[in-house]
This record gives sequence, structure tokens and C-alpha cells, in this order.
Amino acid sequence: MSRVVLGIAILLGMGAVANGLFMLASPANWYFAVPGVTTTGPFNQHFVRDIGLIFLGVGAAFLLGAARPVHRSVAWGGAAIWLSGHAIFHIWEVAVGICGPSALLRDFPAVTLPAVLAIAIAVYALSHEESLR
Repeated sequence: MSRVVLGIAILLGMGAVANGLFMLASPANWYFAVPGVTTTGPFNQHFVRDIGLIFLGVGAAFLLGAARPVHRSVAWGGAAIWLSGHAIFHIWEVAVGICGPSALLRDFPAVTLPAVLAIAIAVYALSHEESLR
């Protein structure tokens, strides 16, 4: 089980870092490449790069936790908190009518699934924290 958890953390980390780098290096291309983003408002290079920095931090947290078991609970927990807030915000946008329900399906692979996986591995790390000391 721990290999699966580490694999998930590494995949989440690499995906978040890649997304963050894309957002920082080419914000306009990122804006037009990601399905649904153009429906959320006009392009704002500063905003895209700000969020790119967050994704770099989230990715680094997953990779740090994978490499340093003693920091795993805090690193993965922090990443899970941000990803969960991001997913809840997307759900809220549908609930209040900003986006249609189809946005939930469209966003699931890149927004909700990473949050669910992050919560799962953070809970796993917390439940195995004593064995790391």
C-alpha cells in the first residue's frame, strides 16, 4: 500500500509542478489550452502566474513528502487543504449558477480527483506518522 501512496504523491507532485511551470512560462497558452478556463473570465496574466506559483508549491509539497517521510503529514496535508478548497470553489460555482453542472464532469480529472487523492494520502500519512519516528 505504501508504494501506491508514494506513486500517487509523486504523480500529483509532478502534475502540479508541470501545470505550475506551464502557467508561469506561458500563461496565455495555458489559459486557452485548458478546457473551460476561458469561460471563467477574461485572461489575466498576473492571476494565472499567481496560481502557477501555488501549483508549484503544491507539487513541491507532494514531492517533499514522498522524499522525506518525517515531513509527509504536514506537506501532504497542506497540499490537500489547498486542492480541496479549489475543488469546493468549483462546486460552489455550479451551486450558485456561475457554471453549469457539466463543469463538474469537465473539471473532475484536474480539480476534484486530485483533491480526493490528496486527502486520501494525507490521511494515510497521518495514520502512519508514528511509525516514522
